[in-house]
Amino acid sequence: MIDLSKQIAKESKSSFYYAFSLLKQPKRDAMNTVYAFCRKTDDIIDEGSDTDDLKYEKLRKWRIELEKSLRGTSEYPLLNKLSAIIKQFNIPLEPFFELIAGMEMDLQRKRYLSFEDLMQYCYLVASTVGLMCIEIFGYKNKSAKDYAVNLGLAMQLTNILRDVKKDSERGRIYLPQKDLTNFDYTENDLMNHKYDPNFVSLMKYEATRAEEFFDKANQSLDLDDKPAMFPARAMQHIYHKLLTKIETENFDVFSKKIKVGTFDKLYISLGVWAKYNLVY
Repeated sequence: MIDLSKQIAKESKSSFYYAFSLLKQPKRDAMNTVYAFCRKTDDIIDEGSDTDDLKYEKLRKWRIELEKSLRGTSEYPLLNKLSAIIKQFNIPLEPFFELIAGMEMDLQRKRYLSFEDLMQYCYLVASTVGLMCIEIFGYKNKSAKDYAVNLGLAMQLTNILRDVKKDSERGRIYLPQKDLTNFDYTENDLMNHKYDPNFVSLMKYEATRAEEFFDKANQSLDLDDKPAMFPARAMQHIYHKLLTKIETENFDVFSKKIKVGTFDKLYISLGVWAKYNLVY
């Protein structure tokens, strides 16, 4: 019988898959399941040609089925399996429902006025995932939650910088409207993929913010929690490498597809695993 959650994680070829593939079986299986839930939730919004109304309805049903799964009665086997994982690792329920709320926010808003508005969105769609995962990894200090939140913000901001072109083609602009104004770069400029010094300055400003959250994540993680958190640390290194590559390409995300290759993801993941499993 095919393990759907493992299949979803493997087919995604995402950084997550490489980062947690070195976990021992129970935790790896749990992470595959959590990732599959997050992937399926995101796909309701980003995949296919459904109208927003239909996407709302699908999200509503997904939330109801998640609630049913807590009693083991969802029609989706993935959600019933997720419910078992939630109980096994004592994961708080809030992040799962907040993630769905973040997907709803994507339907409700195509623009963000301020950075504070954007941070609320980033928390819902990214920090929540980190808060799910750390319960599976295990930790000793409550500061691990701050680590998860800050790392989620850093990673989502990095995603936003990488995906400026793709998001604009979907009618979405995540860069704060106030920042566009401050750097004299218009919404029309972005929609037309205008690459000029104003755009570079704007992107450099946002990249600095992402760097600050990477730094905050580092400062939040206690030394004795680092070994258990090696998958999160691998993700951190992979995404920071992505941010560095964006900066190295002088933020030319309109004409270049900037990414971290499969070999680099594997190399980073193995390196972080070795550091924390062979040293500690």
